[in-house]
Amino acid sequence: MNNAKHRKGFTLIELLIAVAIVSILAAIAIPSYTDFVARSNRTEAQRELLRIANMQEQFYVDTRAYTADMKALGLDDDPFVTENAYYSIDATLANGSFVLTATALEPQKSNDSNCQVLSVSNTGQKLPADVCWEQ
Repeated sequence: MNNAKHRKGFTLIELLIAVAIVSILAAIAIPSYTDFVARSNRTEAQRELLRIANMQEQFYVDTRAYTADMKALGLDDDPFVTENAYYSIDATLANGSFVLTATALEPQKSNDSNCQVLSVSNTGQKLPADVCWEQ
């Protein structure tokens, strides 16, 4: 018998090494991807907060007062839910000024634990300013 015959396929060791390499790459890539998606979804809240702040300013020009009612600004609901339903936005009034607050909804709430609440005021102050409002 010829013991030197050529065998096709992979050995168990080769297969285990390939699985280990893929596992290490996945362990690095998946958290990075999840963070990227969360930051990308956060821009929806930032965009809508600034758009609604502009609507508040136009409302103020027209009526000489701000409103806490999102429907008065021409939006569908109060509180307003963003297009992809990642955030709920509502306004609060105090001393002739407003603060718009975007609160993360699921799944964004679970994926973006550092920035679950974003806000902008009539003076343009954005909170939290450190990592949530990237410049």
